[in-house]
Amino acid sequence: MESLLNYIRKQIILTKAEEEFLLSKIFLRKYLKGQYVVQQGDICKHECFVLSGCTKMFYLDDDGQEHIILFSIEDWWTSDLGSFITQTPSDFNIQCLENTELAMFSHDIIEELYAEIPKLERFFRQIIERAFVASQKRIVRNFALTAKDRYLYFRKQYPKIEQRIPQYMIASYLGISKEFLSKIKSQLSIE
Repeated sequence: MESLLNYIRKQIILTKAEEEFLLSKIFLRKYLKGQYVVQQGDICKHECFVLSGCTKMFYLDDDGQEHIILFSIEDWWTSDLGSFITQTPSDFNIQCLENTELAMFSHDIIEELYAEIPKLERFFRQIIERAFVASQKRIVRNFALTAKDRYLYFRKQYPKIEQRIPQYMIASYLGISKEFLSKIKSQLSIE
């Protein structure tokens, strides 16, 4: 839990009593590789902080094709924010790519934390704002950059992820085939 507290301390200052209250409200859960945190169609009940492990958020289309939206590793957040905020069925799946431990905040607990520790509302608002901005920038990159440039950006922005996930998942995230990703990587190794 120290990693979560350190993450929070970078944004806001909590008293010892506030930290203890916060910790008393967190639900810890361990998932095995392959288990789902959220499944498409279910209501996302938790905002999750990754203490260890790796997850992917993806949409499964009507043809059974997986479209990866996001990867999350240690010290990152994961959830279907739209479903969590509105408490409506999720559009996405969140699945563990490794054995994963999450610190989980239910919708009701978040509201209780806002009431008891108002500065946490600002903290969580900032997390949501950053997630929104990152999502918008990713959309622009997907329209504006070539597949090669999207891959180079991915490698630069997320260096700790590439070694932990299969290449076909990176290809899905980039919106290209695994064969095209292999071609891009071969070209880069020559350059």
